[in-house]
Amino acid sequence: MLDSFATRDTLTVNGSSYQIASLAKLGQRFDLKQLPYSMKILLENLLRHEDGLNVTSKEIEAVATWDPKAEPDVEIAFMPARVVLQDFTGVPCVVDLAAMRDAVVKLGGDANQINPLAPAELVIDHSVQVDVFGSEAALEKNVEIEFHRNQERYSFLRWGQKAFNNFKVVPPRTGIVHQVNLEHLARVVFTADKDGQPWAYPDTVFGTDSHTTMINGIGVLGWGVGGIEAEAAMLGQPSSMLIPQVVGFKLSGKLSEGVTATDLVLTVTQMLRKLGVVGKFVEFFGDGLKHLPLADRATIANMAPEYGATCGIFPIDQEALNYLHLSGRSDEQIQLVKAYAQAQNLWHDDSTPHATYTTTLELNLGDVRPSLAGPKRPQDRVLLEGVQKSFEDAVGPLTSHRKPRNQDTSNFISEGGTAAIGNPANDITDSGVRVERNGETFKLGDGAVVIAAITSCTNTSNPAVMLGAGLLAKKAAAKGLKAQPWVKPSLGPGSLVVTDYLEKTGLLKELEKVGFYIVGYGCTTCIGNSGPLPPEISKGIAEGDLAVASVLSGNRNFEGRVHPEVKMNYLASPPLVVAYSIAGTLDIDLTKDPLGNDQQGNPVYLKDIWPTNKEISDTIAGAINPAMFEKNYADVFKGDSRWNQIASPDGSVYKWDDSTYIKNPPYFDGMTKEPGSIEDIHGAKVLGLFGDSITTDHISPAGSIKKDSPAGRFLISKGVDAKDFNSYGSRRGNDDVMVRGTFANIRIKNLMLDGVEGGYTKYVPTGEQMAIYDAAMKYKADKTPLVVIAGKEYGTGSSRDWAAKGTLLLGVKAVIAESFERIHRSNLVGMGVLPCMFQDGENAQSLGLTGNETFDIFGLNGGESREAKVTATSPDGSKKQFTVKVLLLTPKEREFFRHGGILQYVLRQLASKKAA
Repeated sequence: MLDSFATRDTLTVNGSSYQIASLAKLGQRFDLKQLPYSMKILLENLLRHEDGLNVTSKEIEAVATWDPKAEPDVEIAFMPARVVLQDFTGVPCVVDLAAMRDAVVKLGGDANQINPLAPAELVIDHSVQVDVFGSEAALEKNVEIEFHRNQERYSFLRWGQKAFNNFKVVPPRTGIVHQVNLEHLARVVFTADKDGQPWAYPDTVFGTDSHTTMINGIGVLGWGVGGIEAEAAMLGQPSSMLIPQVVGFKLSGKLSEGVTATDLVLTVTQMLRKLGVVGKFVEFFGDGLKHLPLADRATIANMAPEYGATCGIFPIDQEALNYLHLSGRSDEQIQLVKAYAQAQNLWHDDSTPHATYTTTLELNLGDVRPSLAGPKRPQDRVLLEGVQKSFEDAVGPLTSHRKPRNQDTSNFISEGGTAAIGNPANDITDSGVRVERNGETFKLGDGAVVIAAITSCTNTSNPAVMLGAGLLAKKAAAKGLKAQPWVKPSLGPGSLVVTDYLEKTGLLKELEKVGFYIVGYGCTTCIGNSGPLPPEISKGIAEGDLAVASVLSGNRNFEGRVHPEVKMNYLASPPLVVAYSIAGTLDIDLTKDPLGNDQQGNPVYLKDIWPTNKEISDTIAGAINPAMFEKNYADVFKGDSRWNQIASPDGSVYKWDDSTYIKNPPYFDGMTKEPGSIEDIHGAKVLGLFGDSITTDHISPAGSIKKDSPAGRFLISKGVDAKDFNSYGSRRGNDDVMVRGTFANIRIKNLMLDGVEGGYTKYVPTGEQMAIYDAAMKYKADKTPLVVIAGKEYGTGSSRDWAAKGTLLLGVKAVIAESFERIHRSNLVGMGVLPCMFQDGENAQSLGLTGNETFDIFGLNGGESREAKVTATSPDGSKKQFTVKVLLLTPKEREFFRHGGILQYVLRQLASKKAA
């Protein structure tokens, strides 16, 4: 380790001494007083990793003298302290590490060279699905199904836990990864031995889920990366990034009565999306922090991917220490956090000077109003009183092929005699379908809420909204109200601690009375693990071609994500999720229309059952204590009897078998000791021509596997029954399944086809319409390279590595888009797919591209050129020529791309060390 600026110092806390890279010492040479909090974290990281190669004094000085207004153009190398994984993205990471052990041996290395160098912790939270709901047995039945479905995956992870050093697994039925990270895994200040001496430094983290940013709420700098980038970090490779701009978000005042943290975060998301913060850091500051509990901060930080920022961070202050105490951290750790933060000028209190930012936004918390977001994007905030109109505006285009809806919003009585106590719904006679379920007959119409889910780390980490939902349910149940019979209600606590405090307050029973039973501990509805709708409801939706809805307390509501049969999805606070389950429809104004009638036939309004802020705060005060956290996390890596009974192989090299879950991937097939050069692309055909806002949910395989899809047909050929298909997410460790589901989302629209939805394309040589996978394989057989063309914001959404891996395995050599989301562009580079961007003001439409052309991309100059020439030759021989920007942004990215990807680069480095 170099120390060009003489910043090495000693910090003594509780009788223990630690080496630190002192920002205070560096501050004697540079004025760091107005440097943003997050920039100080980056600066310390560079000081501690200075080696003259990846990190030089030049980069350190660039951050120390950061110009907030300058466009990012200086590359730095960032090395996180640790990596956190969830199982959907974590399994393929471990598969890749296992494959790398095989490959490094073939290149002359040692299998045991492949180990995480940075601590890696995997939380199994994405595998549970809501198959069973509405009863006390739901949790156990769903867990039983989960273990049966995922036996092969879990066996593989248990092997990894034994085979790899520095790798731990949090077993199923524990909690959501980001909540477990916040409540237990986060150190805030990390300690480790380096060169025989103990060091203290900021806890920083990469996560293979975009909502890793939730940890920013407690002052930990971290963000979501693709699995490929996370694997590189685990293997000791720094991540190259441009020094970011930092947006300051000033908060003042406090939230009004009846307003939740969810309402706040939807407001913040809308404001920041409007400003435009993609690729930037966001920092929150101001007097409003005094009135913002840590859980509210974590809720805001969680949604950074939705507002487009790399991170949304809060400083370390007394509230952060209070939370560390509440969540059962040791007094020694809390004292270390405070001492380190104060010594490094990372501590925030009333005397802390405001930093200088690239630009600043301001929000008075008192101006926030109850809100939802939908019907298909998290930034599309709608005031509670505007939801009904939002629904009407959305349902029109969705049902334009039918005759006009009857706009009469009068209530109706469930057919068969009397209504279920007072629950109204709207009689949409023109589109309603008569449905009978569990002895009740009712009409199902457009706007019916068929899924109401309290789930996702965004809100389940927040006691105020969880207990608020319980208090609302208690008041509703007392008046005889409950979820409508067509609604699928579910409760997915983010951790066992949540269940403890819901049980302690008696509110779990109240939620059950309304219909919300615990269905599992994991990220369920928000990622598409909502499970099947009751057959009668599915039949009714199909029969009437209905535009139905979900209301969920999640962070994602993109098209086709929550459930393939649900066309409209609204994000809401947990109390509003309960309220809409009772209303059963979006075609209602909850601010003035009654939810239903009580036992005496009197109308019940939302204001009648909404808990007061005092009721919520009093309940929190009596419900939560450190002992709850200490008990639930005492043996967090041990798991229950089901987990410990799973058999797993031994040995440092994995014994691959014919599993349809786990397979040795082809990334290293034919790999040589030396990389080739970056070549121009000639004779490429278009696999897909897409419009704006193509998300990683559109690209990456997700959700259920259809029997007649390429992936379904493959599994059947392997002897797998349709009932055992499980989800794409659970099969991310098998490339044969995943490549067949790439670009296969039911809502994706390939503009090469006229009005067709789903994963189809035109096979240009014959003009046939076929599945994208089938066309790609025909092109591959002819050795024809492929390109994808798209509009703005290509690759927004979760940090899904399979959106890049599947793209590569389909034979795509380049993606040309108007703009990219940061993570997905990085992932494409990491897999050896070239990201290119149209020049400003140009796109496929302006250039007259149809997708029928043959493309040549030339002038790459071995990856050194920032621009490339493109010639698009039409079938009639006419040519269009244009220039694109080559988005290999840093020298390190160009090196990764030259090797064919990050993993190949790391492998060659390790193999060469062994050979030397």
